[in-house]
Parts: sequence; structure tokens; C-alpha cells
Amino acid sequence: MAVTESQVIEALRPVEDPELHRSIVELDMVRQVDINGDHVQVLVALTIAGCPLRNEIDNRVKGAVTALDGVNDAAVEFTVMTDEERAKVRELLHGNPAATAGSQQAHGHAEGRAIPFADPSSKTRSLLIASGKGGVGKSSVTANVAVALAQEGHSVAVVDADVWGFSIPRMLGVNRPPTVIDEMLIPPETYGVHCISMGFFAKEDQPVIWRGPMLHKALEQFLTDVYWNDPDYLVVDLPPGTGDISLSLAQFLPRGEVYVVTTPQPAAQRVAQRAAFMAEKVNLDVKGVIENMSWFTGDDGKHYPIFGGGGGQELADRLEVPLLAKIPLVPDLREGGDTGRPIVHEAPDSEAAQAFKSIARHIIETKPTKRFHPELKIL
Repeated sequence: MAVTESQVIEALRPVEDPELHRSIVELDMVRQVDINGDHVQVLVALTIAGCPLRNEIDNRVKGAVTALDGVNDAAVEFTVMTDEERAKVRELLHGNPAATAGSQQAHGHAEGRAIPFADPSSKTRSLLIASGKGGVGKSSVTANVAVALAQEGHSVAVVDADVWGFSIPRMLGVNRPPTVIDEMLIPPETYGVHCISMGFFAKEDQPVIWRGPMLHKALEQFLTDVYWNDPDYLVVDLPPGTGDISLSLAQFLPRGEVYVVTTPQPAAQRVAQRAAFMAEKVNLDVKGVIENMSWFTGDDGKHYPIFGGGGGQELADRLEVPLLAKIPLVPDLREGGDTGRPIVHEAPDSEAAQAFKSIARHIIETKPTKRFHPELKIL
């Protein structure tokens, strides 16, 4: 028997837009189905012209249609949504920003969209990766822990909040900017991780010379104007130190869990403790310490503590939190950051990758922070 249009539509219902992770039928992307014997042609409306994942949509649609009995061949034609249609998609996925802003103002809140991760009902756990100083490998830890969480089957998003030293896009191998649908940003995805960064909006050699209010607004937009789709984990790469950005994020993410990265060097851990004490001052839970660059393994198989020893454990003891892992200093970890190939993906059985995986498993097995401070004000 010849296939029917309704059968084709039902076959396409499980097909998701690869960026939005919603059914192309639900998003009203399937515009027309033409059937000629055992040949089916489908007209699909892309959200934007030049959609970067057009070929993936083409393959998914053809695969779903040709799997039907009575279909021998399938073809896909594309059109592009109008501005009004894109606005409907944005409202379906992300709500109406004008209505949200109006509701907030009516209740005495600041102008702008509410931050979804601050809502007590949000399922997302916010993990803030902090350090007292630069150069301790905080961004490498962020990227690899995020990928390790994704490998455990969780949905993961990364916010590169290190506005001045952004590096997450390079470390995750992201080679395209976010897609923009009616002023809603769709973050690119690699290794199962979605990410947003100032690196998408500034050249690598361009300094970001902004004062506190501009930084505050940019971070707020990262959390509100991006379609995150309720991830299990939001991993935030904080800038080193205890400045404006860290304070803003404490206000935006009152349930954030702080993980402090240090090296074994006693001087480094004494600086790192300041980031932990700041977190406690603004009512965020410090959940653990991660010691990076713990040792280098020579050709003779011996461990050489190039940066000293004991700093991570000393800091963990002082903060009364666990030392989650000691990560060795290995060339593959550094090279992976430079080439966009995280070591947990490229060398999953390596000593360093196993350390990151153990951190991810600890986070998963640890109960999320329950404290909530909606009235926290940062001056």
C-alpha cells in the first residue's frame, strides 16, 4: 500500500532539530509532503537562512521517511521561516521577553527576563569553577569536567564567564558562533556540551575593556537570552579572583556550588582560599577542591612534584570539604586544550582523564545544594 501523508508526518515527529532538540513537527518546520508512488518529497522550513546544520536535518528527515514501508526514495527541499514565524518559535521555546519583563516590573523586580537557574524549581545544578589566581588550569578543568558529565549521560551547558581570558570555545573545539533566532541565542554544541562565551563576540586579540555594569549585563544576557533548554548541569568558568563577575554570578545563581582549583604549591593555595572565602561570604556552598598539575610522570615512571605538594589537601582541610582529585601535569592535557580535543574524549583511559571522570561522578553522586537566598544583594 502507498504511504499516506499522515504516516509521513508521524514518522517525522521524533525527528529533532539538532540545535533546538525539539521535534521539527512541533516547531512547524514541516511545511509540505508530496507523495508520488514510492517517492516522498518533504518541504522543511529552516529557522534561519544558512542554517549550519542543514545537512544534518536533511539526513534525519530522509532516514525517517525511507524507513517507512512503501517508501523507496525521499527528497528534502528547504525554505526559510519568516520573521513572524521565528518569533513564534522563540516564544514557544523561550517565552515572550516583553511579557516576562512586564511581569517582573509589576512585582517590583528589575527590568529584564528572569534568570531560569535562580528559580527554586529549576532542575539545573550550577557548578562554579573558581580559582584565586590565573594559570592554575581552571578552564581546562571546566572543559573536561563538563565533557565528563556529558559522557555520563547528562545534559550540560558551559558559560565562559572569564570575560577577559575567554578560552572555552577553543578548548571545546567550537568553530562556529551561536545561531540567532529572533534575538534568542542557540549555543553551539560539541562533545555533548553547549557553550556560550565572550569569545563568540570578540576576536582573540581584542581586549575586553569594560566596567562592572557592562560585565554584569553581559553575564545576565548569557543566562537569559540563550536557549539552554533546562540542562542538568550549568558549568561556569569563573575568572580568577574575587571581582565584579564573581559577585554578579553569586547574585544570579544563588544556589551555585563552588569548586576551587589550585596547584599543589602552598603559595597558590593561599591565594585560592580567598575565592573560597568570598563564596562563603555571599552564601554559596564550597563543595570541593581540585588540585591541578599535581605531578609530572617521567620516562622512568616516577612522579615528580614540580609545583610542590600538599597544597590541595591543605586547602580542602581548611575549608572542611573533600579534595576531589589530583590531576597530573601531562602534555596531552595541554595539547587537547590548544586543539579543542579534551583529554577525557581523546584519551579516556589516561590518568588525567580518569581524574576528571572521578570528579564528575562525585558531583553526580553528591546531593545538590538546597540553600536559597533570593534576597541576596551585592553592592
